[in-house]
Amino acid sequence: MSIETIISQFVGGLSVSMLLFLVASGLTLIFGVAKVFNFAHGSFYLLGAYFSYQAIALFNNFWAGVIAATIGAGLIGMLLEICFIRKIRGRSEEGAFQILLTYAFILIIDDAVKFIWGPEYKTIQKPPSLAGTLEIGAVSLPKYNLFIIVLGIVIVIVAWYILSRTKTGKIIQAASTDSQMVGLLGVNVSMVMSLVFGVATAMGGLAGAMAAPLRTVTSGSGVEVIIESLIVVVIGGLGNFWGALLGAVLIGEVNAFGVLWLPQWASLLSFVVMIVVLIFKPKGLLSNEPTRKKI
Repeated sequence: MSIETIISQFVGGLSVSMLLFLVASGLTLIFGVAKVFNFAHGSFYLLGAYFSYQAIALFNNFWAGVIAATIGAGLIGMLLEICFIRKIRGRSEEGAFQILLTYAFILIIDDAVKFIWGPEYKTIQKPPSLAGTLEIGAVSLPKYNLFIIVLGIVIVIVAWYILSRTKTGKIIQAASTDSQMVGLLGVNVSMVMSLVFGVATAMGGLAGAMAAPLRTVTSGSGVEVIIESLIVVVIGGLGNFWGALLGAVLIGEVNAFGVLWLPQWASLLSFVVMIVVLIFKPKGLLSNEPTRKKI
């Protein structure tokens, strides 16, 4: 195998990793802060793709579609949290209610997408400025894939800075640890949870818009993405931001080289990696919870 092929596969896998990270980090942020298992998180990826498609059709501008996808998914996420998820928080059967409620969101959003945009497949073209390739020696790298990698790195840095270096981030971390105490200090915990939910679902919408030129936009894509995201989150450690990044990179590269080396097993490799990780690290690679020792 040539070095050019290895570099191309690595870059392709890294771009997929960053898209997975955008979805998985939102999922793990919601769980880590609000303690909500949002089974419908992939539906916001789906909404982002269709919002982007609609905005591009109206304004003939790819970046208008990205903005519409991000803001639209975030606002709908906040609305669902305020109107529904907030109502069941604190109940003794909260976990079961969360799964049932968010699964209902999947069905409702999927049918709403079919009703509004129809069941036909949609396609979105790459922006002209990123449609070509970048030649580095004998290696041709798609500009769009490189942009996704840079965007993912920027989001990682910005998220790290906000969560660890700003007052807002410290409030979010405190609310995830002891929301009652934070509430007694005068912080509107409900609004913090809603904002976290909105930011997380906005990241899912952004991922949907950015992935649309690489994948066909279809109503079933949300379910596929949530399965991949769950694998990433489980591998990295549920609720761990850096674990989501590590899991996304691992799965993205495994899939990229798996298609090249073991094409007949490519669809199973993600599950194999997850099983191996869970055997040796049941809480995930970077879980904050210590593994309970056997007596």
